[in-house]
Amino acid sequence: MTVHPHKVRVLESYLSGTWRTGKGDGKLLLDASTGQPVATIESSGLDLADALAFGRDRGGRALRAMTFHERALMLKSLAQALMEKKEAFYLESFATGATRKDSWIDIEGGIGTLFAYSSKARREMPNTRVFTEGAVEPLSRDNTFSAQHILSPLQGIAIHINAFNFPCWGMLEKIAPALIAGVPCLVKPASQTAYLTELMVRHILETGILPEGALQLLCGSAGDLVDHVSEQDVVTFTGSAATGQMLRRSPAIIRNSVRFSMEADSLNAAVLGPDVAPEDPEFDLFVREVAREMTAKAGQKCTAIRRVIVPKALAPAVADALTQRFAKARIGDPRDEAVTMGPLASLQQREEVLARIEDLKSEAEIVPGSASTATGDGAFTAPVLLHCDRPMAGEAVHSVEAFGPVATLMPYDTLEDAVELTRKGKGSLVASLFTNDTAVAEEAVLAMAPFHGRIMIGNRQSAKSSTGHGSPLPMLVHGGPGRAGGGEELGGLRSIKHYMQRTAVQGAPELLGAVTGRWVTGAPGREDALHPFRKSLAELRIGDRLVTRSRPVTLEDIEHFATFTGDTFYAHMNEAAAKRNPFFEGRVAHGYLIVSFAAGLFVDPDEGPVLANYGVDNLRFLTPVNAGDALKVQLTAKEISPRISADYGEVRWDCQVTNQDDEPVAQYDVLTLVAKEWTERA
Repeated sequence: MTVHPHKVRVLESYLSGTWRTGKGDGKLLLDASTGQPVATIESSGLDLADALAFGRDRGGRALRAMTFHERALMLKSLAQALMEKKEAFYLESFATGATRKDSWIDIEGGIGTLFAYSSKARREMPNTRVFTEGAVEPLSRDNTFSAQHILSPLQGIAIHINAFNFPCWGMLEKIAPALIAGVPCLVKPASQTAYLTELMVRHILETGILPEGALQLLCGSAGDLVDHVSEQDVVTFTGSAATGQMLRRSPAIIRNSVRFSMEADSLNAAVLGPDVAPEDPEFDLFVREVAREMTAKAGQKCTAIRRVIVPKALAPAVADALTQRFAKARIGDPRDEAVTMGPLASLQQREEVLARIEDLKSEAEIVPGSASTATGDGAFTAPVLLHCDRPMAGEAVHSVEAFGPVATLMPYDTLEDAVELTRKGKGSLVASLFTNDTAVAEEAVLAMAPFHGRIMIGNRQSAKSSTGHGSPLPMLVHGGPGRAGGGEELGGLRSIKHYMQRTAVQGAPELLGAVTGRWVTGAPGREDALHPFRKSLAELRIGDRLVTRSRPVTLEDIEHFATFTGDTFYAHMNEAAAKRNPFFEGRVAHGYLIVSFAAGLFVDPDEGPVLANYGVDNLRFLTPVNAGDALKVQLTAKEISPRISADYGEVRWDCQVTNQDDEPVAQYDVLTLVAKEWTERA
């Protein structure tokens, strides 16, 4: 293998619309494997207050002018452009010490997060600039005063201070929800691997996809960055608890009640259930997962397994199985395709890990044979497995994190003891439990859940499909309580809402609807000669309404529906039994007969702009319908959401079914796909 000299480049910051360099000489950054210079980094003298103001003004205004779907499609285009450049990122990533397999998590995993958020936002959010949350709250009996919770973008900037271990994913997983929310970002990567973040940001900006000011980059020290935050800003931090707590106590953050999210130290645990024997599949799955989490990214993962909690009788077998796996590891320069584990990110990081191992040795001892030989002059260290014979009495093993390929084996006597050991970590990002016993899973997970942001249960059934202990996913919360920082990243729409303000808006339904872009019960509707289903999106307006004729329900209808569908529930077919039911006075119509009759009343049968019915939301049956009752429907266009990339959009209709006494019988939302334009056809 030939290692080509890496051109030393001066890292720049992209602030206030321009690439800039600091005024000092800069700090030299070295290749983790070879020790060769990679780049210099420096940020002194940069005007960070101006950069924040620029982002809030230019970037914020541009993003807020877009709808959720427009921002989501922007992320999709960005992800597609980055995928085309991925090989350049992989090449640069070798200098961080990551193998190509490790880098896949960082590079394509990060880009995949952009794709995931783009898709999720277009599926679950409207094509509007305001997001309604929950149902309308009626505040008066006559529906003249109501309330609705809305979410709107904060008018500040999101400052993301990231860790060194995932220079791409760490940035992308944070900017994705912020940009969809409509909030611009300033990213401050950890210096050691900032050259990879800077390279990706250059490619992002070169695409021209993001509006000016939507993304800025600070390479080097944060300086006085957080001194200039406002009440509309958000600060996220990933790194050590000590640094995070220092930032959290910053006067400007406290004074302005700035939203602060932290992901910090996490003594993540993997528990082998008491039901597992050495010959069981769960035993091998457990050992494989622990070994993988200790060696992937050389153990430099916030989700890596640090505490290996096993039944006391199985501790020797687990130790032997792990050391056998470590012996097969090939440690070296990740540019060599045969290498399975690269170095730590820097010599300084290696010294930190070795120092923390010494701290752990005050309560544990290194398992003989757990280390394999490392070669080269870089920041290499071998996997280290320690054994703590009395973990319940330990302190260091539950509080000291060696951020590298290091874990401590901890034996337990009972499942209750195992759970208590996980809790002694005082809050973690993730824990895993390997069991094939449903009772063990129930007891352990419910007891562990308050102390963990995510719990992965592993067994033989999910072995092939499981994403594993250490994989944060866009749709699942990434964060944890206590020592882990108390933050929540990812988690689908949950993280988007972190960058938005929740506001309760009260008022008359018509005015409330004007704010939310939705028709609200109590607001006037518009009836005209043209059936609403004959209107394309270009013609349809919120509040367009159809009030149908009445249709009687007969006993023959009920019996025919029962025979035709096979639903012969006693309340529909047995008068005496129905009368004994506390909810009915006698035989009643099926709920779905009511829905079917309602559709027959409001549907226009001819070919037209309504292309499909794709669902019903919030269906409730409110008043029993008996033979002899008459049904009538009021159908109102409630929400219109055009799709940007299609020639149709979604229309949500409010459907209210009433009886001859105007009592509500059923209420629900009908969801249809409607053409943007429609010409009557022969």
